[in-house]
Amino acid sequence: MLRIYFTSEDIARTRIAAGADPLWELVLSLQMLRPQRGDLLFTAWRQEACKAVRHAKLGKVRGLLLTLTPNVGYFPDFLNPIQAIHGLDHGIEALRTTPIPMLKRDVGRLAATRRLPDSAWRLATGEPAVIADLTEAMRTCYDLIVMPYRRSIDAALEKDRRIRTSALATGGVEGMLAGLRPMMTWSAGELRIPGHRHQELHLRGRGLLLIPSYFCVSGPLTMFDPDLPPVLIYPVVRGPDALPSRTSMVSAALGALIGSTRAAVLDAIGMREGMSTTALARHLSISPASASEHTTVLRQSGLISSHRDFNRTLHRLTGLGRALLDTNS
Repeated sequence: MLRIYFTSEDIARTRIAAGADPLWELVLSLQMLRPQRGDLLFTAWRQEACKAVRHAKLGKVRGLLLTLTPNVGYFPDFLNPIQAIHGLDHGIEALRTTPIPMLKRDVGRLAATRRLPDSAWRLATGEPAVIADLTEAMRTCYDLIVMPYRRSIDAALEKDRRIRTSALATGGVEGMLAGLRPMMTWSAGELRIPGHRHQELHLRGRGLLLIPSYFCVSGPLTMFDPDLPPVLIYPVVRGPDALPSRTSMVSAALGALIGSTRAAVLDAIGMREGMSTTALARHLSISPASASEHTTVLRQSGLISSHRDFNRTLHRLTGLGRALLDTNS
C-alpha cells in the first residue's frame, strides 16, 4: 500500500494538472503494448500501436525502450521529469539533461529486477549517442501511438477534470481527495492507495500534483524517489465511450496537405474557439515557439484569425478554416 502524508501546507498546495502529461502517457502506452490487467478497452488500440511501432524502423533502440518500460514492476524515474507537464519538448529536453548519477541509480535499480541490454549500461554512463537515440525513439513513438488518439485522450481527461474540480468546489481539497474512491481513501491527513507496492511518501510542505492519465489502468502511481517533486498519476474515469479511436482525428489527407502538426493545431482551434497560443502548445505538447510559428502560417493562409486579449493571443477558425476541417473530418 502507498501512504501519502499531508500537512496543512500540503493540502493548500495540492492541485490537478491542467492537461495530459505527454511523457507519462507515452511510458504508460508503451507498457500497454503488452497485455495487462484492466486493459480490455485497449485491444484494438494495441493491435494498431504494435503494428505502428514495428514498422517504425527504430532498430535496436526499440529493445532498449521496451526494456525501460516494463508493464510490471519498477521502471526508471528519469523517464518522467516533472517538466513534461509543460509539454513534450520540455520533457524531452529535461530527459536529455538527466544527471548521470540519477541515470546510474535508476538503471541499477532496474537491473536488480531484469536483464538489461548493453545499451542500458551505456545509457547509465550518459553516453550522448544513446541518450539521443532514446529520446528520438520516444518522440517517434509518441507521434505514432499517442498523438493520433489525442482527441480520445483529451475528452476523457476533460471529463475527469470536471469531476475533480466540481468536488474541489464543493468540498475543498479534502473533498476532492475523498472523491477519488475506490482508487484511494482519504482520512485525517493520509491518502492510502491499496494495491500499490509498499511505500510511504511524506510531502513535507511540497504539496501534491495529481495527474490524471488515459493510459494508466493498473492503479495510481508515484515516483520511486521520495525526494523528487511529488506527483500521483491515476486512471481517469473511463467508460465504453472512452475507447481510444482515430475516427475523430483530422484526416491523413489534411495532414499530408498542410503537415500533421499544423493540421492538429487547426483541429485544436476548431475544438475550442478562442484558444491561446500557450494553451495550444500545452494541448499539443509542443513548444510555445512552435505553436506561434504554426498559427502564423495558418493565419497567413486565411484559415484562422487572431486577436490580442491583454497579454494573450487568441485564435479562431475562419470560414475557410472551418470548411477545410469539415471537408476532411
